[in-house]
Amino acid sequence: MLVVDLFAHRKAHVIGVREAALWSAVWVAFGVGFGALVWQLYGAEFGQQYFAGYLIEKSLAVDNVFIWAIIFTYFAVPREYQHRVLFLGVLGALVFRGLFIAAGSAIIASAGWVLYLFAAFLLFTGYRMIRDRNDHVDPERSRALNLFRRRVPMTEKFHGQRLLVRKRGAVLATPLLAVLVLVEVTDIIFAVDSIPAIFAVTDEVFLVFTANAFAILGLRAMYFLLADLIHRFIYLKIGLAVVLVWVGIKMLLKIDVYHIPTTLSLGVIATILGAAIGASLWATRGQERKAPAAPARPPFGTASPAEIAELEPLWRRRRSSSATTTAGGPHDGGEGDGHDGGDDGAVPHVPAKGGQT
Repeated sequence: MLVVDLFAHRKAHVIGVREAALWSAVWVAFGVGFGALVWQLYGAEFGQQYFAGYLIEKSLAVDNVFIWAIIFTYFAVPREYQHRVLFLGVLGALVFRGLFIAAGSAIIASAGWVLYLFAAFLLFTGYRMIRDRNDHVDPERSRALNLFRRRVPMTEKFHGQRLLVRKRGAVLATPLLAVLVLVEVTDIIFAVDSIPAIFAVTDEVFLVFTANAFAILGLRAMYFLLADLIHRFIYLKIGLAVVLVWVGIKMLLKIDVYHIPTTLSLGVIATILGAAIGASLWATRGQERKAPAAPARPPFGTASPAEIAELEPLWRRRRSSSATTTAGGPHDGGEGDGHDGGDDGAVPHVPAKGGQT
């Protein structure tokens, strides 16, 4: 499915609302269809567990989408290049979540008491989400971004879809790579919240991973569909917080007291999320699509076609010694080695904001 998505978006272009809606419907159909297959092959209990996990992951993913919108807006990432970042970001998310799920399953199998920690963490996360629901993400204060900008030589401008470029013999990261790193870090943070939540509704590792996978595979299309509607989902964080508290309580009860039926759990989750989304859309009815406010002075610019044309090939083959020497000795002037003489020592580096280098 990732190959199909990559082929369909192999050329950089702005993804419109209609295209995003179509792809969102395709990914949801895949997720629901897989759940129906699980239900048919393994029974209603496993089918309901899958759908409960899928619903939790999908709803938490919506909050992640809004964070991405803030990141892309702050860094003024051209819309035609955003899909590349999201594709690579989701690909990395699948890998990281697979590792987290495997580790979580192994820990639960060897130390059952860790479920108490998971439950407490979910309750605290729900409380924190309600407490901080009006706080706004500030990408400029990201520790991961500041560390990246201090350690990795970067250009000042976006160079098309390139993540790396070569200038005067030096390989440099572009701002697009910095944005990709920040997207990956935010997804890892969200995974820390969501993985314990899905373990509260099912112990089956196969269902945990597939529910995660199908929920996040459609995030790219969901982003382009919902990025301009952030201002309308005013009660979503409260709904997500209540869901986390609910699954935390469910996990606590399941350990020693009472196993809440999956049917009831699925109904409660769907009701909470439906009420939060419905109340949000009703309270903001009549409001149009509106992109997040962009900064007056974005931290990065966009390279001109002339600047892009001046870039050197990123990967260069070294000529063999026989090609670079003559019978009498080395070739005069060093032509063909791809270097610009005395410029080799110049490694451009853009300091981070605030004087950081």
